[in-house]
Amino acid sequence: MSELSVEQRILIAMRKTLGAIIKDVTPPAGMRHPFSEATMEDVRQCLALIAAREKELADAQGRGGERPYYSDEPQKAQVVPIAAIGKGGRREPE
Repeated sequence: MSELSVEQRILIAMRKTLGAIIKDVTPPAGMRHPFSEATMEDVRQCLALIAAREKELADAQGRGGERPYYSDEPQKAQVVPIAAIGKGGRREPE
C-alpha cells in the first residue's frame, strides 16, 4: 500500500474528528439533540464531501472498490492449501 498523501491524512483526521463530535453530543434516546437541523445537515454534507474525495483519491491510486465486510461474509477469493495443489488438482485423503 502506498504512503498516504497530506490531503488523505487531513481527510482522515477530519472524518474521525467529526465522528467523535457526533458521538460525544448524541443524546440518549428520547432527548432533544443539541444541534439544529441545519447544523446536522451541514455535518452530513461535510461527511459526504469527505467520503467523495477519499473515493476519488483511492480511485486515482488504483485502490478503488475497497469495501468493509463482515468476518462471516463469504469472500470472492478462496484460500487453497499448498498441499492440495498437485497433479490433477486433487489430493488423496490421508
